[in-house]
This record gives sequence, structure tokens and C-alpha cells, in this order.
Amino acid sequence: MAADPATAAAVAAISAVMDWRSSPDARAAAFAYLESVKSGDVRALASTSFLLVRKDQVSEIRLHGFKMLQHLVRLRWEELSAAERNEFANFTINLISEVVGPHEEWALKSQTAALVAEVIRREGVALWNTLLPSIVSLSNSGPIEAELVAMILRWLPEDITVHNEDLEGDRRRSLLRGLTDSLPQILPLLYSLLEKHFVAALNEHTKQQMELAKRHVGTVTAVLNAINAYAEWAPVTDLAKYGLIHGCGSLLSYSDFRLHACEFFKVLCQRKRSVDVAVGEYDAAMSNIFQVLMNISQQFLTKSGTQPSAIDESEYEFSACICETMVALGSSNMQCILADGARTFHFLQQMLEYYQHYRIALHFQSLLFWLVVLREPSKAKSVARVSGDNSASVNSASAGDSSTEKEKKGVSVFVTDEIYSTILDVSLKKMLKNSPNASSGLLEVWSEELEGKSDFSNYRTKLLDLIKVIASQRPVIAAASIVQRINVVFGDTSQATKCPQDIDAMEGAQLGLEAVVSTIFDGLVDYGKTDQETKFQIHSIFAGLLQQLFSIKWTEPSLAVIHGHYLDALGPFLRHYPDAVASVVNKLFELLTSLPITFQDPSNNSRLARLQICSSFIRISRAADKALLPHMKNIADTMSYLQGEGRLLRGEHNHLCEAFLVMTSSAGIQQQQEVLAWLLEPLNKMWTQVEWQTAYLSDPSGLTSMFADSQFMWSIYHTVTFFEKALKRSGTKKSAATPQAPTTTAATGYLHPMSSHLPWILPPLLRLLRCIHALWAEPFAQSQTGEIKAAKSMTVGEQASLLGETGKLTKGQVAPADGLLDAHREGESKENSIRNWLRGIRDSGYNVLGLAATLGEAFFRCIEGPSVTLALMENVQVMEFRHLRQLIHLVIVPFVKFCPAELWQGWLLNLLQPLFVHCQQGLHYSWSSLLHEGRAKVPDSIGNLSGSELKVEVMEEKLLRDLTREVCSVLWVLASPGLNSGLPSLEQLGPSNRMDSSLKDLESFALSSLMGFLTLHGGTALPALRISVEVFTWTDSEAVTKVIPFCGALIHLAVATNQAELRQFVSKDLFSSIIHGLSVESNSIMSAELVGLCREIYIYLSDRDPAPRQVLLSLPHIKQEDLLAFDDSLSKTASPKEQKQHMRSLLLLATGNKLRALAAQKTTNVITNVTTRNRSSTTHHGSSAEDGHIGLAALSQT
Repeated sequence: MAADPATAAAVAAISAVMDWRSSPDARAAAFAYLESVKSGDVRALASTSFLLVRKDQVSEIRLHGFKMLQHLVRLRWEELSAAERNEFANFTINLISEVVGPHEEWALKSQTAALVAEVIRREGVALWNTLLPSIVSLSNSGPIEAELVAMILRWLPEDITVHNEDLEGDRRRSLLRGLTDSLPQILPLLYSLLEKHFVAALNEHTKQQMELAKRHVGTVTAVLNAINAYAEWAPVTDLAKYGLIHGCGSLLSYSDFRLHACEFFKVLCQRKRSVDVAVGEYDAAMSNIFQVLMNISQQFLTKSGTQPSAIDESEYEFSACICETMVALGSSNMQCILADGARTFHFLQQMLEYYQHYRIALHFQSLLFWLVVLREPSKAKSVARVSGDNSASVNSASAGDSSTEKEKKGVSVFVTDEIYSTILDVSLKKMLKNSPNASSGLLEVWSEELEGKSDFSNYRTKLLDLIKVIASQRPVIAAASIVQRINVVFGDTSQATKCPQDIDAMEGAQLGLEAVVSTIFDGLVDYGKTDQETKFQIHSIFAGLLQQLFSIKWTEPSLAVIHGHYLDALGPFLRHYPDAVASVVNKLFELLTSLPITFQDPSNNSRLARLQICSSFIRISRAADKALLPHMKNIADTMSYLQGEGRLLRGEHNHLCEAFLVMTSSAGIQQQQEVLAWLLEPLNKMWTQVEWQTAYLSDPSGLTSMFADSQFMWSIYHTVTFFEKALKRSGTKKSAATPQAPTTTAATGYLHPMSSHLPWILPPLLRLLRCIHALWAEPFAQSQTGEIKAAKSMTVGEQASLLGETGKLTKGQVAPADGLLDAHREGESKENSIRNWLRGIRDSGYNVLGLAATLGEAFFRCIEGPSVTLALMENVQVMEFRHLRQLIHLVIVPFVKFCPAELWQGWLLNLLQPLFVHCQQGLHYSWSSLLHEGRAKVPDSIGNLSGSELKVEVMEEKLLRDLTREVCSVLWVLASPGLNSGLPSLEQLGPSNRMDSSLKDLESFALSSLMGFLTLHGGTALPALRISVEVFTWTDSEAVTKVIPFCGALIHLAVATNQAELRQFVSKDLFSSIIHGLSVESNSIMSAELVGLCREIYIYLSDRDPAPRQVLLSLPHIKQEDLLAFDDSLSKTASPKEQKQHMRSLLLLATGNKLRALAAQKTTNVITNVTTRNRSSTTHHGSSAEDGHIGLAALSQT
């Protein structure tokens, strides 16, 4: 038979794609040809693909042919006629006989089974009912045929278990109903195959027929995979009724099958008892599962306790799977065994053993269980549970409650004080991270090498959550446990120094103390309602700890910091017991003065420790609330004394002043105003002096003179940072997370305590920022010294942050510089000093402006908008991307959020117009460079960077993406509902075919909608509109996510107004760009929102403008009749969800399935896992639990 030309061409193309020796051009051409076949004539695709899977083709060609057939069935099935689909199904069924040979590759069998299952799912219940008898018959032919049948059964329920939004609800329900009706045939068949081939494997192994034994092992594995596919949705009672729970439980003892069998129980145990199930039967089935898992678990725990060296890694892997399964079971189905007190208590004891286990992977799984189980009683918020620690004394034997009462009370009735104490003890010990400093004892602590778990920070958060849960239920036990742990880690407190290992342990215990104290005194349960006996016990425990802390005399910097942290962790305790406040304050000052002020220490350990102790004042002030108010005068006097003695640095003074502001936040506005006046008065005298402003701020060259006066330079820095702290800490607590509606007045009668100070704070600050910005502009940029030029490059910390080598630097991490940089340090270059100063002034200066903007009119009316625009935008065109991003985030966004509507004209237009123009041009250029040349060209001065050029490229791209997202954040804020209250929803606008004469002018929205106001001013709007269009061509899904609300608001405006230019922009430019955005695969996560925007444009604007139809008709694979059919479909439904589905389908059709953001979801369920046969590797084939009878370890080995 002559070779079919199309088939020969496809074979050649597949070979070229897979041949590593092919040139890139040849490979690309071959790939394009195969894609053209897949999107070409569907009948030619079917014919060619069936020829590709024939046995006379090599395996690689056949595999690709199967994938092409799956593509056709998944995506193009409806293009075939009913007769053609029937013929295709028959051809597919006939393929089964071609892959049942003993030497056929497993991947080909898997692909055949997947294709058969796909066809059955597409054709529905009728085909399945027709095939079922022949499939049952085929399974009786031998192990190979049975394996293939199991594979088919495994793939059949794929559309039930894996969400596919393309699968219509009716078809999914029909498939589910058909398979459910067939369960009485499918489940007994699976059990029969499992039993039959398991026994056969044993027999063949006994007879040393290893090849036959391997075939039966493969069949058992395939059957287990199939059973697992039904475990997620088939009724639990049916799985029990037909023996599958018993069958899989029996295989847990065999190393070849135990992981697959455990997977069955893991899936099953995650299910919860539904309301329509027979409670007795369900609970009986789950109770049986409890017993099965507890039996196998006890075997491991016993062996682990008595012979730990005899356990290999495969057993640990299996035990981790069992533990994870038991966690799921206990978290979802504990009610099934609560009536059996003995079994419940035994189960809890096993989970406790896992929590105590040396292997942290087992401990971690158990942690998740205890978090779920112990949180249950806390949900009731019962005060009675905090009234002491008299445990329910609850063991299986003494629990006399009825089963109904036990189920109502939950697991808590079985959790003894001993269990609580043990969990706390383990949790506190596990707070360490594996490091060179960590202990090398038996306790395995967290290691970064653990895969599949959260990072250490998240793990420790879970530990602390568990400690908090226990503290809320057993406060006395928690208090006693943490103090006991503290005594252990402190050791001999008379020692002047501690080793790094001990310091790590002390830091971990401090976190535990903070968690316990905050839960007891600040938790959900009101401590004031706790009974007196419990209060007495708690007070005694923590008062004793305080006395111990008062007696310690540590002067080594790291120990002094820890000492201060232990004191501030007790802040909530001090709020309820203020008698100890004076002693705590005195102790903190004692710690502070015990550390010398040394300027020659390159490490600055002492000065950093002093700053940390000052920070402890802030934390205690926040936690102790009004308890510190009576001691303010004493603190102020001590500060004045130390400052007079020269023993308190400026940065330390700022921290203590910040603590004052925190204290007064609980005392009312009047006292805040008095304290602010006292703290700001000396700063006012210096800050408002004309002399220094004239000398240093008349032009950028004046900064050069300031850089020569290091003491004055850092004095300015500390002044600005204190303004920032004053704005953060004063006033009533408020949320600036969401934009406010544009208003003209603040809350009636309320004036922020900082409002009166803004008129003298802001003018010099704006002059200072203007001069700093001008350092990057000509002619000043060229006339600077080498030190200043070098100082404008990035800090090492900024470089590391961009490379992801450290945590992102935050303002809080800059805070230590308050005290460390106010004098020239030994060995530090002038360049580095200037660099740190520039960064610090920019950080705090921008923050001052942003925080001041949150005051609303008090800020926007106390200073002229043009002066702000001049300082911020005069040199925006020479700003580096990192600085521009910072300006937008800290200043521009708050300005947009809080500017009163009547000031939009004078403020926002002048700020946003130059900003948007520059950002649009800069982003367009840099993105074009990245997409076309492979490297983002950004204006930032990276500085000296040791390493490859690749690092620089990574940093440049990160800078570009960060700025892109920040600019899009401004667009997101502009479109926020709070700033567009006058913009009606599309539902309010009504029918889409209204005439322009019935629509409003754009001006009518200018005062009630910031989007309406912005769009009215073309000079500001045009660059923003260009950004909103271009962002869809940039490969940054996060930026797209941020710009979606802006696009939605534009659509609303275009629909609500008679503005022709806006309507044309939305109907053509924006519509085309959104469709292009769907071609970027990374946008798949928000593809539903993008399709929704397309729907809104077409539904509401296509009758008023021809552009939406023209855009769709310009797509490569659409025909006029397709669009007419689409219109007809839309006319038959008013459901937005269904209309979005129609739009999605049309877009895929019109682009030939080339929209990757949509295709990425559509192909999620295509079978790809055809490369591995057995879940467990050969290294996991340890000895069976029934070695005395039969061992299957060698059956899977080749």
C-alpha cells in the first residue's frame, strides 16, 4: 500500500521536531506544519492521525498520533457529523486490539486507554452502556487486557474529578449519572480484578515465573489507579459495599502496592459526610478505615520506637503518606468514631506520637491535624473553657457521656492536660531552624531540604498558631510550659556570654512567650471574665518570670537585645498588672545605659543593640496601652538626663519619642497635641531657619556643601524621619487600604494633631526633595564629584533584593540606620554614607508626603499644589525606575486616594500628566527592548556588581516589571469604586441599543467620578489610555490584573456617555488589545475577567459602533456566519455567565485556538502522564510486612 502523502509529511515533521540534530528553523517549520494539520480540515486530521498510530509506525510517531487524536476529540469533536463520530468511535475501539501484545509499550497502552475514555466521555452514556459488556469480557482475557481495561476505567471519570469550564453542566451531569448508574458493574469488576491478579502475582512469584508475575503486578497497579479515580466521587458506602476498602487495606502491607493503596485512603479520607448519605453506613465505613489505618500506623510507630535503625527511607515515605491520610481522616471525619472512646483516645495518642516523632516530615503532618482538631472548641468562644485548666479528665475509660454528647462536644473531651503539655513542649523545641548553630542531637528541626512543605517562616507561624490555640483553652498550662522552656534555654544566667546555639533557642522561646502572653491577654476571650483562681495562677507565673528578668545582668549586646525582647513580650501582661511597669521601664533604661556608645566598632553591635532596646519601649507602649501614661514624666526626665550627659544618640532619642507618641495615642487628641508640641518645638526652631535652607537648598549644588558637614547632614535625616514617625503614630487609627469617596470635609469636628504642623514641615521638605531629584539632571549631574556620582548607584541591599537573594528591604529594616548612620563609622567610605543618606531621605520624605495626604483637606489646603508638582515632577524625566516606582507607591497613590474632588483640577492633573507621559514613553521603550532584544534597557545605575552579566539583566527586568505594576496600580486606584461613586453599573444603564441622544455628556461625571474627570482631560488621559492598551502586549500578568478595573471603568464610561472618541477607543483599540492579551499564556489566570471585558464591549457597544464587529471579523479564522450564529446565541440568553462562555468559544474559533490564555485552560485535562508506570521506585521495594509468606519486592524489577 502506497504511503499517504499527508501521513508521510506528518511523519517527517514529527521526526524533525523530535530530532535534536534538527536546526531551529527546521524544527520551527515542522512544528508549524503539525499545528496547521491540527487546525486544518478535521476529517484530514482524523485520517492522518489514525494512520500515524498504526503498528507499523515507530513508537514516537504513534504517541504523537494519539495526542493528535485526543486533540481532535477534545477540541473539534462537534465539527464531525453524527455518522462520522460513530465511525471514529468504532475505529478507536478497534485500536484496543492493537496494543494488547505482551511487548507493547506501557505509554502506548495508556494513550490508547485515554483516547477510548475521551471518546466515551464525548459520546455519552449510550456508547458507554454499549461497550460495558465487551469491556468486562475483555478484562477476563489476561493480565495485559485487564490492565488496559483498568486504564480505560481510570480515565473515564476524568471530567468529573478535574474541573473543565468548557464542559457544559448538562454533559457533566449526564456523565456523572451514567457512571453512577454503572457503579454496580464497575466497582465489583475492579475488586474482582484486584483480587484475581494479586493472587495470580503471588502464585506466579511462588512458581518463579517472574515475567508473568510482573504482568499481574502491572495490572494490580493499574486497577489501584482506577480505584483511586472513583474514590473522589463514588459513594463511600458503595466503595465499602463492594469490598474496595477491604481490598486496598489488605495491600497496605505490601511494598509494591502500599503507596497506591494509601493514595486511595488519602483521597477517601478527605471527603466529608454529606447530608443525603445513610449516616450509619457511612460512619461504619469510615470507622473501618480508622481501624485499618491505625493498625498499619501502630506497626510503624512501634518499630520506629524500638528499632529506628531498621527503618529505611521507603518505609518513612510510606509512613508519611499514612500520617497524611490519618490527618485528613481525623480532620474531616472524627465524628465517626467519637462514640468509641477507646478508639478515639488511641487515635489521638498515635497523632501525638507523630507530633513527637524525630522525622520532621511526620511531625509537620501531625501539626496540621492538631491545628484543625484543637481549633474546634475555640470556635465556640466559650468563656468556661478559659476558666482554668481542669481537664475533662478524659480518657477513654472514664468518659461517661453519651455518644451524642461526645459528638457535640467534639474531640476536646478526649484531650488531656498531658496531651496539651506534650504538644506545647514539642512545639517550643521545634521553633529552631536547621543551621550550623543548631543542635546535632536526636531532634530533627526544620531544614530547607524538605520538599513540598511551606518555608520555615510559614511552618513556624503554624507552630505559633497551635501554641495560641492551646493558650486560649489552657492558659495556665501554656504559661507554665513557656516559663519552663525559658528556664531551660536561659541556663546559667550568670554567664556573661552565650553560644550561638543557645541564643537561637532563646529567640525561639521568646516568640513562644509572645504568642502565649498575647493570646491570654489579647485573645478572643476577655481576660477580665476569667475566674479569679486562674488569674491568680497566671499572675504568679508571669510575675515570677519578670522578677527573674529583673535580676539578670547581661551586658553582651546580643543578650541585651534578647533581654529587652522578653520584657516587651510581656507588654499585654503589664496592661492588666501595671504595678510592674515602673520596674520594666527602669530595667530597659538599665539595659540601654549598660551598652557603650562606640563609633570605632565596625560591626556596630553595641549601637544596634541600643536601638533595639529603644524599640522595645515602642512595643511595650503599644501593648501596655494606658499602663505607661503615669510614667511618662519619669521617662521624659530620664531621656533629658541621658541626652544632657551625651549618652543618648539622636536616632535613639527618635525611637523614645516615637514611644511617647504611642503612649499618648490612648490618651486622646488633646494630650497628643501637647506631646507633639513638646517634641516638635526644638525641631521647628532648626527646621524653619532660613540660613540652612539658603546655604544648602537654593540649588542642587548646595547639597554638596551639606555632604561635607556630616553631623548636620544626619541631623536633617533624623528630623525628617521623626516627622514620618509623628505622622504614623498620631491621630485616630484609620485604614488607608482602600480609596475613599471624594469628599470636601473631614469628619465633623476632628482635626488631626499634626495638621497644624504641616505648614512649617512641608516647604523645606519639598525644597530638599527637589534638590535631591535634580542631582540626576543636567547640568548638575556632570559637575558632581566622583563620590556623589558613585553614591547615586544602588546599595548592596537593593541589589540583593532585586536578585531575590534576601528578603525585600522594607522601611522597618532601614530603621536601624536611624542610629547607625548619624556619625561617620570606622572604615566607612564617604560614598556609602551619602548613598545611605540619599536613600533614607527619599524613603522618609516620600512617606511624610504620602502620610500627610491621608489627612485630606488639612494637607491639600495647607500648601500650594504647584509647589508640590515642581518638587516632584520637575525632573521626573531623569528619574531612575526604582525611584519612580517609590514615588508612585508612597506619594502619588495616596494623593490620588485622598485628594478632595474640588481640588482634582489643581493637584491631580498637574501631577499625573507629566508622570503618565514619562512612564508611557519609558515603559514602551524598555518593554520593546526586552521583547525584541532580550534585555530591558532601564535608566537605573546598578553600581558595582560582582558576578555575571546575567545578574544585571535579571535586575533590569525586575526594575521594569516593578515599575510597570506600580504604574498599573495608579490606574487601578483611579478606577476604584470609592472614587467613582457617580459611575453607574452596566445593569443600571439598561439596554445596549440606546441612542446617543439619551446619554449623558462626559462632563456630567466629572465631579462624581475620577475616571470621568480624567477622561475629560486628554493631555492626562491619552498616555494613561496608551498604557492600558500596551500592557496587554507586555508579558506581565500581574500588571494586567491591576489594569483590568481601569479597562472596566473605561467601558462603563463609554457605555454611559455620548463621547464618540472614547467609544471608538474602547470598541476598537481596547477590544483588540484585550484579545491580544488572551494570546499571552501567562494571562490565563485572569482569562475569565478578560473575556468578561470582551463581552461587555460587544454586548453594550456593538449596536452603537461597528468597530467591535470589525475587530472580530478581522480575526483569521472567523466567518460572517460564525458571527451571526454568535449574535443568535447571545439573543437567547440574558445570563452574563453564558454570554461569557459564548464569547470565549467564539474567540477560540476565530483565532484557531491560538489564544494561549484560553487554550491553557482548555487543554488542562489532556493526558500527559504517560512516562511512568509505577509510582514507587525500585528503591522503595523493601521487605513485605508478610515476609514469612510471600515477598513481592522483586516483581517490578526489570
